[in-house]
Amino acid sequence: MSDDFFTLQTDGAVAHLQLNRPERMNTMTPAFFPALRDAVRGLQDDAQTRALVISSTGRHFSAGMALEVFGGSSEGSALQQMLDTRSPRARLSFQESLRRLIDCFSALDEARFPVICAVQGGCIGGALDLATACDMRVCSADAFFTVQEIHIGMMADLGVLQRLAKIVPQGVARQMAYTGERVDAKRALETGLVNAVLADHAAVLEHALGLARQIAAKSPLAVAGSKMALNLARDHGTASALQQMTLLQSAIFDTTEMAEAIAAWKDKREGEFAPLAPIPRV
Repeated sequence: MSDDFFTLQTDGAVAHLQLNRPERMNTMTPAFFPALRDAVRGLQDDAQTRALVISSTGRHFSAGMALEVFGGSSEGSALQQMLDTRSPRARLSFQESLRRLIDCFSALDEARFPVICAVQGGCIGGALDLATACDMRVCSADAFFTVQEIHIGMMADLGVLQRLAKIVPQGVARQMAYTGERVDAKRALETGLVNAVLADHAAVLEHALGLARQIAAKSPLAVAGSKMALNLARDHGTASALQQMTLLQSAIFDTTEMAEAIAAWKDKREGEFAPLAPIPRV
């Protein structure tokens, strides 16, 4: 699958979505967001994907929202209409439009499979919103991360302020949000923003795909359940998270799946696990 913004390929249970507008620094226009959302939710509905890698092309991962969108170009006309806040009715519409944009990145966070973001060069503005909605991030030695929105007189509004402080220490998240300073790969690793720093773009992609294949070899039921438990624990107190665990484990506990996993581990082979059930499209 491909469109104007990215290509999407699958190799067994691993999917790879690659941004493909390097001549535009992989900037995002309003049409990008629902395209990404629909691609990710399509993978989830089909239930064949067990891990997704999001990578990019060119020198930079992404420069975030295209600035011409804010400048009133024809490409940004849809967003220009959304940004009308001149009346109570317009502001109410603005809120719903923003919720729908946020939902496009939330699709990554809510997917039943883990999502790995492979970053080279700049991960700027809206691109950091995307990256923080993923389960894990790995990057090249030349990568940097910045909350760019503060430089253009606005607060970041697509999820990074809500997710970043649950990935890195509060002080680091606040400094990034208030100053827009660039956090280089070394600092990103030190603060936990990324899981690994690799030499170059090719090494990052190889590492991310290898990690995805490692995840895809596990029970998709156990992986999906683990992601659900981790997400709820991140957003709720321990008592609520433990209560969810009793319900979740009772719902997905499968001794047949466990028997296959144990046998594969003993035999030093990959387990044979059925995919999750597809989600009917309404």
